[in-house]
Amino acid sequence: MSWLLSFWRSSIGGKVTMAVTGLMLFGFVVVHMLGNLQFLFAEPEKINSYAKMLHDLGPLLWVARIGLLSVFALHVTTAIRLSRANRSARPVAYQRPGTVQASMASRSMVLSGFSVLGFVIYHLLHFTLEVPAITPEFEAQVKIGEEFTKNVHSMVKTSFDNWYIVSAYAVFQVILFLHLSHGMQSLAQTLGLQHKRYTPIIKLTSFGLALVIAGGNMLIALSVKLDRFLPDLGLVG
Repeated sequence: MSWLLSFWRSSIGGKVTMAVTGLMLFGFVVVHMLGNLQFLFAEPEKINSYAKMLHDLGPLLWVARIGLLSVFALHVTTAIRLSRANRSARPVAYQRPGTVQASMASRSMVLSGFSVLGFVIYHLLHFTLEVPAITPEFEAQVKIGEEFTKNVHSMVKTSFDNWYIVSAYAVFQVILFLHLSHGMQSLAQTLGLQHKRYTPIIKLTSFGLALVIAGGNMLIALSVKLDRFLPDLGLVG
């Protein structure tokens, strides 16, 4: 294990760790968004059945959650270590505007990373642990077939009918967009995909993917309010 720790502590090892954990987290964010999009344009049974399927995984679901949180913790820890190493390697401030922008981008990534971590904790307290101070009261159960299960559709709809909760999720999605957009560009740089011909394409692709993910999540958060003012859209099932 010592060689693995030594590799992680190296500059190359840190960048590889950031790339691998970043890809894993990106994959989860995409899958999570696609699952939650069932709240839109579909009958309530869809997302309730989806939630029941996950709940029926039992202990495996918590193993997956703990594993995901471990990956997230490793990602954040590595980002902090690399940021400190960069500052230690260059104690004198940059003189050229280009390098100043790069330094600012690096610092903002750490800040946005902590913001995303805060959102993950809030999201778990809200929808997973259902802390009363955060989660509004909702219709607790619904019958699917012959079984009763948690009415996730009711919980989501009741939550996003609250302007405070909607605003919090909307702000976090803006932060997520900024983090994902720059993070995917950093990943491409780590993989050596830097070329005057491809860099603009990579930037545009990173922007587009981040916009789709953050936009999809924000649409879910805004859907209840939008459905109330624009019922013809039929956003909420």
